[in-house]
Amino acid sequence: MKEYTEVIHNVETDEITYRPYTNEEIKQAQELAKLGAQRAVDDEAKANAKLALLDKLGITAEEAAVLLS
Repeated sequence: MKEYTEVIHNVETDEITYRPYTNEEIKQAQELAKLGAQRAVDDEAKANAKLALLDKLGITAEEAAVLLS
């Protein structure tokens, strides 16, 4: 299992402390990671759909921007 720790840097003393995450913080970090991964998948699917539509229409992204302006 991945170890979750927070790095705390005291800039006045230059001391670095490592604090383990609580169970709640680990749960939140894992949920955020899942959301980020899902967003990346969604963004890629959207970009692929856009490219497929442009290809189907036989125009470039620049030409589509001109048509929509």
